[in-house]
Amino acid sequence: MELTQYLKGTLRWWWLIVLSTIVAGVGSYVASMQQPRIYQTTTTLMVGQVFQKTDISGNDFTLTGLLAQSYAQVTTRQPILQATVDSLGLDMSWQALKNQVYAAPIPLTQLLAISVQDVSPQRAVAIADEIAYQLILQSPASPENQQRNERSEFVHTQLDDLEKRISTAQARVVELDTELASALSARKIQDLQSEISGLENLINDWQVNYRNLLGFLEGGDTPNQLTIIEPAQLPYSPISPDVQTNVLLAAAVGFSLAFGAALLLEYFDNTVKSTDDLTVPSIGLTSLGTISNIDGMNLNDKLVSTHDLFSPITEAYRQIRTNIQFTAIDQPARSIMVTSSNPGEGKSTTAANLGIIMAQANLRTIIVDADLRRPTLHKMFQVPNLGGLTDLLSSESLDIDNQLKDTGIENLKIITSGPLPPNPSEILGSQRMMQLLQQLERVADIIIFDTPPILAVTDALVLSKRVDGVILVIKSKSTRRDSLKQSLERLNQVGAKLLGGVLNGMSGGSKGTIYHHYYTHSEQHKVSGQSSSSSPTRRWWQRVLPVFKS
Repeated sequence: MELTQYLKGTLRWWWLIVLSTIVAGVGSYVASMQQPRIYQTTTTLMVGQVFQKTDISGNDFTLTGLLAQSYAQVTTRQPILQATVDSLGLDMSWQALKNQVYAAPIPLTQLLAISVQDVSPQRAVAIADEIAYQLILQSPASPENQQRNERSEFVHTQLDDLEKRISTAQARVVELDTELASALSARKIQDLQSEISGLENLINDWQVNYRNLLGFLEGGDTPNQLTIIEPAQLPYSPISPDVQTNVLLAAAVGFSLAFGAALLLEYFDNTVKSTDDLTVPSIGLTSLGTISNIDGMNLNDKLVSTHDLFSPITEAYRQIRTNIQFTAIDQPARSIMVTSSNPGEGKSTTAANLGIIMAQANLRTIIVDADLRRPTLHKMFQVPNLGGLTDLLSSESLDIDNQLKDTGIENLKIITSGPLPPNPSEILGSQRMMQLLQQLERVADIIIFDTPPILAVTDALVLSKRVDGVILVIKSKSTRRDSLKQSLERLNQVGAKLLGGVLNGMSGGSKGTIYHHYYTHSEQHKVSGQSSSSSPTRRWWQRVLPVFKS
């Protein structure tokens, strides 16, 4: 079975796929709506004062980047989180709070992001800001953790010393410039220039140190200083649950699972379901037509072709009759055997309705119940089975007229099975059966034989090589492919001429049903209101309309 057939087969399970998709989506929506809303907010800190410096070096960025990573680790440790819990009076442990906090440096920056998730947006903001405050409070650069006054006095002393050094050096540079202006020898000039250059370098270094110390006094410039540059903002939309994403994902999963299940069902389902299964190369059976399920508890209800001339099923049998004529256009099949692979696949119903359709086309038709094991045609046509085929084959003379029973349908006669013999296969394969077939062809245009299933007994195979054509009835979603293949092999082995297959028990009607319903509804309206089915007009329609349609 090809992949395309598997994919087509999954269309039969469209309801399962749609239902699974809807159930998964709705279930996900209900579950998402019952989950608590989680809000997230973020406080951003800057490590160091790099942007306030006029002479930034690569080492500054490297150092503060490493510090940001260290602070990210410290943020989720016990000292910071416990202090936050105590400060805000939270009814939770610091371990529980840790599950709500995420801290990480922003790549390629000196920024540290502290994110907090909570069911309350206000509490999330309070926790994020408090963690940032506690981190600053407990950092080495915090004023509370420094001996600020002592260090300030030391810095002032250093500033005074640097001022004196810078002033002295600058005065010395002025003196050297004066000497340089009056110097005459090259050696003297070179020495003075060298001394001036050295003093200027010292002055520059002292000035840099002076500015750094002055910056410390003014802003406390240290590499590990923390500054809040963006406090936490009140979130208005929850980040979880993401209802739309959850529903889409659940629907996709439901669709995928249902589609996969449908593929598996098709893979393991070895039954014939459509005409495409008949025409695959591995089977190669011509499709003569499809028949829908026939409603009705009684066997007589199966004779749809007599009860409703305008039903889609009746039209399907007409189509089968037409296809039979086209398959044997060079040598018309006058004797046709109808059989199936297994019991209960609708061979007797097909044989009976096909005989009726042939008779409605003004063809003299005889249906022979050759199922000498489980005959049913006499029950369908409601005729006695006191005598029949077995009587003809066992009597000395082939008196067909005595065994032809009237069906109440013009041009249609039936030969019932008669008493059941102990040796059906031998009787059907006898020379007497061949003589009977020749005699029937003299008095009828079409002879239709209903035989037992092929795989059950050999009766059908014995008769199949004596008739002009064989029709194999396959029941949709019931007949297995291996059974069908086995039946075809047996028919080919005995040299039977196979006209094609009829797919029976199709759900939803056969092809053309919609058009035919539209067409025949108009015809029914025209003939409605007649006194009875036996009125002249009604009988004229019953005889002429099928011929016109053919």
